[in-house]
Amino acid sequence: MFRICSLLAVCLFLSGASYSQTLPNSNVYLLELEYRDSILLFKNPQFLTNFNKFGYNNQPAFLSNSELLLTIGMNNENQTDIYLLDLEKKQKMRLTKTAESEYSPKPTLDKLFFSVVRVETDADRSQRLWQYPLDRKDAGKPVFKYLRGIGYYHWLDRFKVALFNVASTNYLSIGDTRDESTKHLSPNVGRCFQTSPNGRLVFVHKLTDDRWVIKAMDKNTLNVEEIAPTLPGSEDFVIMSDGSLLMGKGSRLYTLHPLKNSEWKEVVDLKNIGIYNVSRMALSSDGKLAVVTGWE
Repeated sequence: MFRICSLLAVCLFLSGASYSQTLPNSNVYLLELEYRDSILLFKNPQFLTNFNKFGYNNQPAFLSNSELLLTIGMNNENQTDIYLLDLEKKQKMRLTKTAESEYSPKPTLDKLFFSVVRVETDADRSQRLWQYPLDRKDAGKPVFKYLRGIGYYHWLDRFKVALFNVASTNYLSIGDTRDESTKHLSPNVGRCFQTSPNGRLVFVHKLTDDRWVIKAMDKNTLNVEEIAPTLPGSEDFVIMSDGSLLMGKGSRLYTLHPLKNSEWKEVVDLKNIGIYNVSRMALSSDGKLAVVTGWE
């Protein structure tokens, strides 16, 4: 079992009253992926969130091959902050301690900052995209000063961000940090954004209640191509180095290569290690897979 020793919590910013909500229980496991004779193996499972196993542990994002960002809501608390897990040293560090709740941590592409969706303490509980310096030299700032209603996001380059805008029927928009302009592209998208090996934005488009497809968009031309169906009812996925998609449903993981297969293939059942409901996932460049299990 993975045990993490606490480091000194680092407070970035303190203000106002807390944002209240009910947080479901979820946990994060780590697996190592390895191809052996064309068979995909899942090795060395580790339970990463034993320090908060009855709390909210979600939205993993790799900062490096040995560092994982997580959204954490401690047991019996209704507020979330961002933590950094050092997978080699088996230590954790609290990166934010705010009256607001932060979600969806991701490193910026220059690896100098991490960004979050921050739920403000105003009357509207505005959701804005913020960024904080990784060296914690200041209290951070909004990425977009005036843009609100951001649910999820994905950095496309240094200036452009794909946005899941909850204020506009879950629209996919492209925001430009240089002038705060936004371009609405498609309604009814999923919460998961990934980048393909050839640099395209990959996302789920929910065409109807029972027809969800995975699409890829060229970030420069904005041309969109449908590349695969989703597993029924699933919207979280990662992209492996060979371009294969990895998706979960229940306790099982499935793969599909858009250029080679038309149907999903089951590759592993994770229930024996305590994973019964796969949701969000994150994949490092050296083949570490962080898996969230729990109901959301």
